[in-house]
Amino acid sequence: MTTSLIITTYNWPQALELSLKSILGQTKKPDEIIIADDGSTDDTKNLIEQISNGCDIKIIHSWQEDNGFRAARSRNLAISKSNCEYIICIDGDMILDKDFIQDHLKCKSKGFYIQGSRVLLSPRLTKEILLKKEFKAPTLFSKEIKNNLNGIKNKFLSFFICSKSSRNHKGVKSCNFSFYKDDFLKVNGFNENFTSWGREDSEFIERLYNIGIKRKNLKFAGIQYHLYHNEGSSSSSNDSILKNAIEKKLQWCENGINKHLEEKNG
Repeated sequence: MTTSLIITTYNWPQALELSLKSILGQTKKPDEIIIADDGSTDDTKNLIEQISNGCDIKIIHSWQEDNGFRAARSRNLAISKSNCEYIICIDGDMILDKDFIQDHLKCKSKGFYIQGSRVLLSPRLTKEILLKKEFKAPTLFSKEIKNNLNGIKNKFLSFFICSKSSRNHKGVKSCNFSFYKDDFLKVNGFNENFTSWGREDSEFIERLYNIGIKRKNLKFAGIQYHLYHNEGSSSSSNDSILKNAIEKKLQWCENGINKHLEEKNG
């Protein structure tokens, strides 16, 4: 099973550098890394070129013009460049535990997508990490983190939780989830009608549910640490797109990955 790691980023090369360093230190490395870049400046391009030199993993920089928030399109464009069977998605402000990739691959099974969780780092700790350009996982009792339980690593508890399936939108976040590429293509990927923050992940997942794909929750494994930044709030138009998918039991979005695949294949 070959694996692509998709990393969403936008104009934060300092965070992306730490994320990439954590990927290169994985116990099980992905077969390729694809940076889904939503229009960053040359600072990000230069960083990727620097890290790619001498790296034993293929790194693809998938860039699109900066035309507002277009994370859905950016991910579709990146995944259209993937040559692998299994897709793991993270954001470029996530620092990964060394077993992150391995944990996702151990949990995967046909007919499921995997939803992980994250540990939130405080503004103060984030500033310190970015200044030093190095990361050491904080203790579970640190006052500098939130969602402390998401930092617990236990393979026995993880096996028990991962064996359970559910169908809901609670905690759906594309900063830590994975799926089979074939399943992604069956629903035409992310809906590019989302052009502002929020709900694009849940709408994609809803369409997976509607073709019979179930959810596995990856807990006590697949650990990642989220560098602090302000988050947006979902717009009413985004809520409407999600509501439409739920009410009409949609399986396919018209404005999805298919056009990128057609361009790629000529």
